[in-house]
Amino acid sequence: MKISKKAITLNVGLVLMGSAVFAQSLTDAKKAIDAEQYQKASSMLKSLVSSKASDGENYYNLGLVYLKTGYIDSARAVFTKGLTADPKNALNLIGLGEADLLSNNANSAKTNFDKAIELGKKDYQTYLQIGRAYLAQDKPSDEVSKPDFTNAIANITKADELDAKDKDAGVFLALGDAYALQRKNSEALGPYFRVNDVDPTNRRAKTQIGKMYKESRAFPEGEKELLDVIAADPNYGPAYRELGELYLQWSNFGTDKEKAAKGIENYKKYMDLTDKSLESQLRYAQFLFYAKDFKTLEQVASSIQAPANDPKNAIVSRMKGWAAYENKNYPVALTSMTEFFAKEKDTTRILGNDYLYLGKAQLQAGQDSLALNNIIKATKVDSANAEALSEAAAALYKAKKYAKSADVYELAAKYNPNGKGSLYNYLYIGINRFLESYYLKKENKPMNIEGLVRADTALGTLSKASPDFALSYFYRARINDYIDQTKNASATKGLMIPYYEKYVTLVKPEEQASAKSNLIESYRLLGAWYADKDKAKAIDYLNKCLALDPADSYATAKLKELQAPAAAKGKGK
Repeated sequence: MKISKKAITLNVGLVLMGSAVFAQSLTDAKKAIDAEQYQKASSMLKSLVSSKASDGENYYNLGLVYLKTGYIDSARAVFTKGLTADPKNALNLIGLGEADLLSNNANSAKTNFDKAIELGKKDYQTYLQIGRAYLAQDKPSDEVSKPDFTNAIANITKADELDAKDKDAGVFLALGDAYALQRKNSEALGPYFRVNDVDPTNRRAKTQIGKMYKESRAFPEGEKELLDVIAADPNYGPAYRELGELYLQWSNFGTDKEKAAKGIENYKKYMDLTDKSLESQLRYAQFLFYAKDFKTLEQVASSIQAPANDPKNAIVSRMKGWAAYENKNYPVALTSMTEFFAKEKDTTRILGNDYLYLGKAQLQAGQDSLALNNIIKATKVDSANAEALSEAAAALYKAKKYAKSADVYELAAKYNPNGKGSLYNYLYIGINRFLESYYLKKENKPMNIEGLVRADTALGTLSKASPDFALSYFYRARINDYIDQTKNASATKGLMIPYYEKYVTLVKPEEQASAKSNLIESYRLLGAWYADKDKAKAIDYLNKCLALDPADSYATAKLKELQAPAAAKGKGK
């Protein structure tokens, strides 16, 4: 985050006003941190560090600002300076420990925390800040780091014991946070209510209560709590953020356009009231994705500036890629997602959606094999992505790549056997395998019998799940005809017949016009099969064929032959 360089001029009179001014300024800086006005807090704390260089608490809070905005190395440097300036103050050791935790170095963190306890074992603040440091691992834009609740609660409980007169609302706030982050809302409510008893001006506890109502889907109750906070302090940004997210969830992720719009409106207010830190911008980008405001998301993601070596750069590329694809800006989507995978070295941070959007963008670019590999990876991470396999298969079908389309539909059926659209997966396995073999036969090449057998099984699964799905029987008839021709070339067994017969009984009168060509094929072949086995059946089927197509030459000739008088037949011989 770019820090404002606006100079703060202190004249001699102000300097001589004494420690009371600086104490108040530190209080104001802490309020700015709580309100997520990090740039403002940083400016105030830099001034305090400059003017009162021996107070370790000023360094500690400045270091926390750097941690909250993602600059761990800068925070470490400030904590180290603070420890040098005020070596008997345990806070900067705690800060170094928190930086260690954020760097995934728990052993070093414990070493620093143990040193801090040696310095301040009788001070409740030591344990409170260690507990808070263990909780600070929870990051909205980080899917991997998780708080250490056991150590957090143990230290906060120790702080509560030392703060015997309950003077500091921060102890109850931290305890409430420890339970809330575990989704233990019932346990969190008590400490949050105690915060208000100790400090009625505290806004965050009530905001957290509103957030918990939101997470429990008690939306009206959560809305009331958050509106109360805003009424008490219209400039408290975090309340607008939680209200925005509440409205988004209430709208069921954007389907209720009025509430979704209110959600976006409140989130914009949050951004305007805070410093638009990289963390808050990324959170806003994620919010816009779930609100399905992809146009704004692409603009926001494209405007985010992160240092080249910042690991969050990968998340910026991710959001740009997701948004670009949804906006049908496929080349940008492919470029952005390729950049994301190049930047994100930790595979545990890669989401199913990342593979999905890369795969879909590759599919649009005609990179079929790469696309399928990534969509399959996305499906393995989250089976809900199996629908994308069906989309990929449909694109291949449209491109007349029938064999490959069938392969992908088979994968879609494997990963999504009973989900949305699963029955059509089975149908298109059959359609594609038929077309694959149709063109192989046309080119005098061997048909894919193994694929046809799998397709027959797939259509059988469809018929079992939906017995009245007429088209499944039609393609099962065609496929069995090919299987029959290949396996029983000298004397076919009529494997197609029961399926054609079933198909013609299932087509409803109102569907006959759209199914005309399929019905004609069915009646013609049924008539031909029964011509020397059941004359009456054959005549019936051929008449039905001619009723749909009076010009059908085969049905006309065959029917004439079957209806010719016996004597005429003999005379003709």
